Amino acid sequence: MKSLRIAIVGATGLVGKTMLNVLEERNVSISQLILVASEQSIGKVIEFQGENISIVSLQTALSKNLDVAIFSAGGEVSRQWAPQFSDAGVTVIDNSSAWRMNENIKLIVPEVNGVCMTSRDMIFANPNCTTMQLVMVLKPLHDQFQIERGVVSTYQSVTGTGQIAVSQMAEERAGLTPSKMAYPHPIDNNCIPHCDVFQDNGYTKEEMKVHNETKKIMGDDSISLSCTAVRIPVMGGHGESVFLEFKCDYEMEDVKSLLSNFSGVTVLDNPDQNEYPMPINSQGKDEVFVGRLRRDLSNPRGLHLWIVSDNLRKGAATNTVQIVEMLNSAGRWG
Repeated sequence: MKSLRIAIVGATGLVGKTMLNVLEERNVSISQLILVASEQSIGKVIEFQGENISIVSLQTALSKNLDVAIFSAGGEVSRQWAPQFSDAGVTVIDNSSAWRMNENIKLIVPEVNGVCMTSRDMIFANPNCTTMQLVMVLKPLHDQFQIERGVVSTYQSVTGTGQIAVSQMAEERAGLTPSKMAYPHPIDNNCIPHCDVFQDNGYTKEEMKVHNETKKIMGDDSISLSCTAVRIPVMGGHGESVFLEFKCDYEMEDVKSLLSNFSGVTVLDNPDQNEYPMPINSQGKDEVFVGRLRRDLSNPRGLHLWIVSDNLRKGAATNTVQIVEMLNSAGRWG
C-alpha cells in the first residue's frame, strides 16, 4: 500500500490523540503527518513515532498536497473546511455529525458497508459511536433473520462528551467544584438520561442519530429503532442494552455463530462464569463485544443482547483508520 500524506484535524482532542495511537499501533504507512488544532494550539508540539510534530493551521494543512485529511474538530469546522480539502483533491474522512445524513455522502463502517465506497467519493462520514457498535452486531443478524424493530438503551461513557466531561467527573470524585460543567447535573454517582439536545419529538439528537444512521448504514429504511441514551460515570466504553424483533424464526446457536464469525465482533456470553461484556475490559480494544444473549419471554422471534465497545477506538478513531486502510488497499492513491 502507498505511504500516505495524512492530516489530522483536531489532533489535541480525545479522539485525535486516540487516532495517533491507532495509526501507530496499526503501522499505517505515513510519508508525512500534518497535525491541526485550534489557533491557541498552533506551534505546540506532539510526538509521533519519535518525531516532534508542530501543530499548524487548517490553511497551512490545505497547502500540503495531502492524500487524506481526517477531521475530528466538530461539525462547524467540518462544514467549512472539508469541501475546501476535497475540492483540492484530498480525501476527507469526517468524524463529526456534519455530513452523516447528507444523501450525497457515504456513512461508512468498513465491515458493514465498506464495499459501497467508490473512487468518485471525496468525503466520507464516520458514524456516531453509539450507532457504530450497534450496526456491527445488527448486520449479520439482519442479513439472516431480517430485523423489523428494535429498542436500544445506551449506557455511555463520559469520554464520548470530551475532555471537559472527563475533568468534570474527576473533579467531582475528588470533592471539588468542577471548573467547567459538561452536563447540566453532576455525573459522578449519577446517571443522566440526556445525551445531546432534546428535539421536538421528545428524543435527543443522540437518540435520533441511532434511529436515522442505522437505516442509512444498513441500507434499509424498514429497520425501525427507538433509543434512550443515558450518560453514566464510567471511562472506557459505551454499553447498549438491545431488544430486537425478527421477521424470521431463529435458533440461538445460529445467532452466536453469525456473530462469532463476523469480523470485528467478539461474543462474550458465559454468564454462569460471570463472563459478559463490560466497559472496563473493552477499554483500549478495537473489538465490539456482545453477550447476555437470550430469547424474549413474550415473543419467540425477539432477542435481547448487550453490546460494549470502546467509543474512542472502534467508535471513532479505529473506524476512521480502517476506512483509510480499505481505500489504500483498493489503490485509491496509486
